[in-house]
Amino acid sequence: MLRAVNQIAQISLLNLRNLPARAGSSLVAVIGIAGVVAILVAVLSIAAGFRETIASTGAADRAVVLRQGSTSEMVSFVGGDSARLIKNAPGVRFVDGTALASAELFVIVDLPKLPAGTPANVPLRGVEPAAFAIRKELKMVEGRPFRTGTRELIAGKSAALSFAGLEVGSTLRLAGNDWQVVGIFETGGTLTESELWCDARVLQPTYRRGNSFQAIYVQLESEAALAKYRWTLDNDPRLDVAVERESDYYAGQSQVLTDLITSLGLVIGIIMGAGAAFGALNTMYTAVSSRTREIATLRAVGFQRLPIVVSVMVEAVVLGLVGGAIGAAAAWWMFDGFRTSTMNWQSFSQVAFAFRVTPDLLVLAVAYALVLGLIGGILPAIKAARLPVATALREL
Repeated sequence: MLRAVNQIAQISLLNLRNLPARAGSSLVAVIGIAGVVAILVAVLSIAAGFRETIASTGAADRAVVLRQGSTSEMVSFVGGDSARLIKNAPGVRFVDGTALASAELFVIVDLPKLPAGTPANVPLRGVEPAAFAIRKELKMVEGRPFRTGTRELIAGKSAALSFAGLEVGSTLRLAGNDWQVVGIFETGGTLTESELWCDARVLQPTYRRGNSFQAIYVQLESEAALAKYRWTLDNDPRLDVAVERESDYYAGQSQVLTDLITSLGLVIGIIMGAGAAFGALNTMYTAVSSRTREIATLRAVGFQRLPIVVSVMVEAVVLGLVGGAIGAAAAWWMFDGFRTSTMNWQSFSQVAFAFRVTPDLLVLAVAYALVLGLIGGILPAIKAARLPVATALREL
């Protein structure tokens, strides 16, 4: 056993030292694997960034109330009388006798997308004053909050960077009315930053919603209070609503798109990976063919087949790891933090977010490159081990 390990080390080091002599063919394999890895990481970083934006929006001590059976705010309806009961149910936190609950509207407006100027669906949320106290993470970074009873609105930071006409002081024409942008807010990169906010009571008549809302956001007394709050609403015959913890609600909102992007990324990775594996396979076959005499000599002086197989596999793995590291580094440099927006198919509105090249993605990239290297090296390694010594020695 010790002899085999010693032989593996000797031959592997010899092969690696000779890599510069085969720089051309080796570079083909490295570049191919690096390209596959970079594209795979880039696609999966879209899903990671979108998922992070959506999932970070919710809080465990907040709840969202929608009409029973609704999958999102867009298809929900809650009457004004029901909203009052929902906001004052046991489990909601009260401050100075006022419930920390906000009945809200959610509508879609068209704004030009930067930089192309193509129309995009942007969410406009009508909120009640308590919304600012409920979303404790919200901070104004420019301008001021809107005044109740006026056609003023504030824009999330991500929305302001992604859509035209949202500078403080600008005027938007929405539903036949002029709205003034009076402030920009941020919420730590959450989904809320993709929204515009205004007074719900002003938004209702503008979009002919009467005394109705689509969702109620409440601050719970504690995380554990959700069970009491849900039980109260479920057992009130006047209500037909469903209660979700806010963090769970937003996690579900990201599922459809992240699954689609992840599946697409894996399909692309597999298809392109097949090409890269063939490139590595060709490189290693060339390497074995060019070292026929060397391998025959090693076999003639007593080197076993296993060390030769392992040495070829080590070379292929090293090429794969180098390509994987280059591809992962390139993807991180080019795409991490890159800002864009896409359609959230749950709400049919644009979500602005940043690509996220996470440590998990980098590990996945290097592991995938390792697999490609192994696939590219296995058949040439077997060929090297089966090379007849007598036949090979005749080439000397």
